[in-house]
Amino acid sequence: MAMNGTITTWFKDKGFGFIKDENGDNRYFHEVKVANPDLIKKDAAVTFEPTTNSKGLSAYAVKVAPESKYIYIAGERIKLTSIKSYVVFSEEMPADTRIDKENAVLSVGILMSSIKPKSATTAGEMRSVKKLAITTFQGTTLIFSEDEIDVDTTVKMLKV
Repeated sequence: MAMNGTITTWFKDKGFGFIKDENGDNRYFHEVKVANPDLIKKDAAVTFEPTTNSKGLSAYAVKVAPESKYIYIAGERIKLTSIKSYVVFSEEMPADTRIDKENAVLSVGILMSSIKPKSATTAGEMRSVKKLAITTFQGTTLIFSEDEIDVDTTVKMLKV
């Protein structure tokens, strides 16, 4: 069962250090057990598999969380570690609803759709809009539509 922790001590010249796990215990780790050893540094957040060796508590399969802790989606700054879950879904919307250009950050998607000749929309016509809903551990849900963001690219960023 993977655990989260923080690197509290790191002896670069010796190649080992200690992680304080989520229970407050110190665990020994060695850089050979780290998936991305180039990111090891004091106070870095990690995930790992807890184990015990002859000297006591230790950690293996250690992954250091990359530095970029925030992603920006349509002007919203979201902390990656605060994202609990996300879901991509489609919603039917009237074809004539377009984003309020005044308040929208113009993304390539919007620019492209405004360049494309608009097909004459008949009143009441519906279009399927791809949306991304992100739920944070704080219980906030943010919803972005493909009119604002590139949903697929954003999902790839969430999968780090």
